[in-house]
Amino acid sequence: MQLYIYAKSGHSFGLENVRRASAICNMLQTQDPILCTADYRAATYAKAELGVKKGVGIDVIGNLPNVMERGDMLIYDDSGEANETMQKHMQQFCKRIYKIGKDISKDIVDERYFDRTETKRDKVVFFSDDDYSNWFFNLSLNTKPHTIPLLWGHYFFFKNEKQFENHYEEIIDEEQYQQTIQTTKYLLTSSIHSCLESLASGNFPVYFKRLDKEYIENYELLKKYNIPIIEKEAIGSLDPVLDAFEDIIKSYPSVNSIEKFDISKIRGEIEETLKLFETIQPALDYKF
Repeated sequence: MQLYIYAKSGHSFGLENVRRASAICNMLQTQDPILCTADYRAATYAKAELGVKKGVGIDVIGNLPNVMERGDMLIYDDSGEANETMQKHMQQFCKRIYKIGKDISKDIVDERYFDRTETKRDKVVFFSDDDYSNWFFNLSLNTKPHTIPLLWGHYFFFKNEKQFENHYEEIIDEEQYQQTIQTTKYLLTSSIHSCLESLASGNFPVYFKRLDKEYIENYELLKKYNIPIIEKEAIGSLDPVLDAFEDIIKSYPSVNSIEKFDISKIRGEIEETLKLFETIQPALDYKF
């Protein structure tokens, strides 16, 4: 019997689900989980940078039966991939199943971010891990040079890096993501999960809405923690957003603290199930 954790990911979707799922993997390391992502690159990144021990890319959630056995356990973050029928079959296939957003909070943050560190940078821009339509890139090209660093996104096009350098004080490599989030006092970002990580680190995130996507997941979490939102739309250039960012810094609001997620109940249920079924060999006779 094996524990699997699934997260939707991709070059047009980003890594927010993967960062959240990796946090769960790390909290359940003694249960030897396997992280499954929608693309192999995300799984590779999770193993190299997010502390995950085992990871594999499977393309879509419907391919899980190709790696799982009947009776295995699953924690999943599908962002709408699994329809009602598929979720019903998943419940029949798995001995235990947990859904992120229902059984596990969407605002779960890796425990490493709660370790306070010394501030090294006053301000940093981190758009997101993905910019498939070049929306942020094109805005940056029309933005006057600013004395603020840019943290590189995992799925950014590397051919764009030289042109980004003309508009930002420094380009911070994606491998420095965790360190940068933890040690930056004011973070300007369009990633809601990065806002939560910044908040957990004792820092002060500011969110600006990306207009290249119609629907922004977990937007309600910004209101929950009173994270400031830049209402000015980034049309043509980032200059209005960066100006608003500076204004918010001058009178940053009081934000609500974020707590570590208590996963002990779920861990206990998984451990109990592993012990109970450790001698049983499940059959590969069901597809969902």
